[in-house]
Amino acid sequence: MRHRPASAGAAAAAPQETWPVPQPHRRPTDPAEAPPVGPPAFLAFIGLGGNLGDVSATLASAADAIGALPGTRLRAASSLYRSRPVDAEGPDYLNAVLALDCALAPGELMRALLRIEVEHDRQRPFRHAPRTVDLDLLWFGGAIRRSALLLLPHPRMDQRAFVLEPLAEVLDGLDLNSLPAAHPSLPVLPSSKERDLLAQAQGISPAGAFPLAIHKLV
Repeated sequence: MRHRPASAGAAAAAPQETWPVPQPHRRPTDPAEAPPVGPPAFLAFIGLGGNLGDVSATLASAADAIGALPGTRLRAASSLYRSRPVDAEGPDYLNAVLALDCALAPGELMRALLRIEVEHDRQRPFRHAPRTVDLDLLWFGGAIRRSALLLLPHPRMDQRAFVLEPLAEVLDGLDLNSLPAAHPSLPVLPSSKERDLLAQAQGISPAGAFPLAIHKLV
């Protein structure tokens, strides 16, 4: 079952969490293909952005830190996209999306992302302030979560071209045969035409390759 991002009104609802039901790993044809012993991994997508300092280098460093988390394996990275600040002043942003396999719980992953932001000098002097890096957990294996820490799926990702463009790029390049056995669904995005109109309205433009080599899984 595919989930659309929740409406803004859902954020005020009582905390709740819905988890996808992990499915058994497929039987490998080669022992070398056998999955590691441990919790089932889920496919997750993380949005990255920043508009202070050497943003390209910071995003690469943050992605490297995410890939080093326990139970986590980077799968793919989108290209970089340039965007104007939303409801704020300041330099343009660089944005990207990472796809990863993760055996952490969503809350554990979100807390790790917040730590990585702090390690990369993320400051929050006021709402929508410029930042060195911003890490958003967009989607996690189809889970639905409403808490003070985390909203899943991200409630505004279908309204932001700087998320939709790189997310669509990553989804288009996924090898469906190599996805974690536990993944029950993929994010549902607006149509290509709708995304193009949103990108034009919000001033989104390509900004080059992601500055870190992500080796795609096969």
